[in-house]
Amino acid sequence: MRRIYFLVHDQELAKKIVDELLLARIEERHLHVLARRGTSLEDLPEASLMQKTDFVPAVERGLALGGATGLLAGLVAIALPATPLVIAGGVLLATSLAGAGMGAWLGGMVGMNVGNTRLAQFAEAIEGGALLIMADVPRERVDEIEERVRKHLPDVEIDGTEPTIPAFP
Repeated sequence: MRRIYFLVHDQELAKKIVDELLLARIEERHLHVLARRGTSLEDLPEASLMQKTDFVPAVERGLALGGATGLLAGLVAIALPATPLVIAGGVLLATSLAGAGMGAWLGGMVGMNVGNTRLAQFAEAIEGGALLIMADVPRERVDEIEERVRKHLPDVEIDGTEPTIPAFP
C-alpha cells in the first residue's frame, strides 16, 4: 500500500476527490481527511488518531528498542554464575519478549502525544484552512488513481506519495 496526499483549499473539491476515489473502488476506510481543529468535515472521512499522531512509528521504535534491551538483560542474567545453562534459552526469550512488549506499550503512549512527523510539511497549509486527503491505495494502482483524479479534477494538487504505510493504520 502507498499513501497519496491531496492538498485542497475547499471542502467541495475535497468531496469531489473522495467521491472520485470511492468510484475508483478505494474503500472509505482507506481515506482520511485532516483539517484544522474545529473545522466541520460533514460527511468526509475524518483522519483518526492513527493518522494524526506518531503512534505507529513510535510503537515500532519501542518494539525494537525494548526487544534489544530485553535481550541484553537476558544475556546479563545468563552471565551470572547462579543461572543454570539449561534454562538460558527461556531466559533470553522471556526477557526479549517482555522488553519488546514494554517498549511497544511505552512507545505507543509517547507516540499518541506527538503529532505525526510525516505530516509536518502540510501543517502550515492545514492551519491556513486547507484540507489534506490521504488515500491508501495498492502499490500497482498509484499511477492509475492519480491520473483518474487529474483527469476529472485538473486543478487538484497531488503532493506526492509515501513509499509505504504501516500495516495497521
